[in-house]
Amino acid sequence: MEHLGTGIGWRPEIADGVAELPGVDWVEVVAENLCPGHLPPALQALRERGTTVVPHGVSLGLGGAERPDPARLAALAERAEALGAPLVTEHIAFVRAGGPLTASPAMEAGHLLPVPRTRDALDVLCENIRIAQDALPVPLAVENIAALVAWPDEEMTEGRFLAELVERTGVRLLIDVANLHTNHVNRNEDPATALDELPVEAIAYVHVAGGIERDGVWHDTHAHPVTRPVLDVLAELCARTTPPGILLERDENFPATDELAKELDMIRTVMTEAPAVPVRRGPGTAQEPATEGSPTTGPAPTTGPATTTGPATTTPARQRLAVAQAALLSALVAGTPAPEGFDRRRLLVQSRALADKRASVVAKVAPELPGILGTDYRPSFLGYARHRPMKGGYRQDAMDFAVHLLAENRPADPDARRQLTQWWRDRSGPKPPGRPANRLVRAARLALGRG
Repeated sequence: MEHLGTGIGWRPEIADGVAELPGVDWVEVVAENLCPGHLPPALQALRERGTTVVPHGVSLGLGGAERPDPARLAALAERAEALGAPLVTEHIAFVRAGGPLTASPAMEAGHLLPVPRTRDALDVLCENIRIAQDALPVPLAVENIAALVAWPDEEMTEGRFLAELVERTGVRLLIDVANLHTNHVNRNEDPATALDELPVEAIAYVHVAGGIERDGVWHDTHAHPVTRPVLDVLAELCARTTPPGILLERDENFPATDELAKELDMIRTVMTEAPAVPVRRGPGTAQEPATEGSPTTGPAPTTGPATTTGPATTTPARQRLAVAQAALLSALVAGTPAPEGFDRRRLLVQSRALADKRASVVAKVAPELPGILGTDYRPSFLGYARHRPMKGGYRQDAMDFAVHLLAENRPADPDARRQLTQWWRDRSGPKPPGRPANRLVRAARLALGRG
């Protein structure tokens, strides 16, 4: 396993500060935010001075019912090659649902959602990861995610689920200790138990990030300082193994560079001072005799072992998983009833969090909209999003939101309405919108007296 050292998530907002931070051995970048042929100059400068750069994907949806999109895999592979990366990382999550497997409209979550820890989900995930491994030029590591909701009738703990995943695919693990803490608060899952069940020698690196607790729910914000409980989970992990790399994540509300340096120093201190403790293995993880290549005795293999699950055998599991994930995502983003067995209060919290994140990201990718709408932007967008799932990414979401407002003869101020109409026209391009959008835009133009 390659030694990475101490790193930080590279973001354009802190590019200058990252270049000045002492003791940063490597950085991680969101893969989808990069154009391989036009790397940001600050990131290129880091590479030229020998800093390792690892692309971190967020859109593959390896835990989804569909097989990975070849175009998304090719894009991730292209970024790995452009950066000269030693590995790439993604998430154990689903990010979209619906579509052909359910004969229903496709929906995008705009967020990482948990997969059920069931045999069906594990079979599908294993095949998806093998597909990804075959398409990528470097090893793949997958990350455990934070969750506000828990699936009913799960068949495995998180640690057991990850251990079997490694055993069946040889994939490496990116362990996020902040996510383990989040699941401790939100789902009453003991981080120490999860760590005891993990094949810790399969860990490629570790994420550390901040969050905040509101009304008994922990929100993994990546916008707040790292808390002591998260550092305690890191200490638990470091007592069991020395991770090859560790990385501080921050995505919003960026502090001064010296504050980031202090957080990195705290992380280094935890790593060096963690006392070694006997590793307690969960049932089935270390009871059998050690064999060469076993995930409990040595580095995880870089290629999958003989266990395979072919397309014919995963089809029923994919269909069952597709129905379950579509029902959950529809409840979260389209206002349909909560699937049986879910905590309705938690689903409401997650639904509101998804809508709020969606509004914030749309405001970033289309800052003109808040400028035109002023204080009406957020309530108007949240009203629009309540029963309208995102279907084509955030930029398309911004366009769809504008069409929705114009069709309702909004905003009320004529000047703002004209600005919004012009904004939409400037971005709609020569290709005419589809039939529903045509109808809405025609109604908007009639309302503006331009029919």
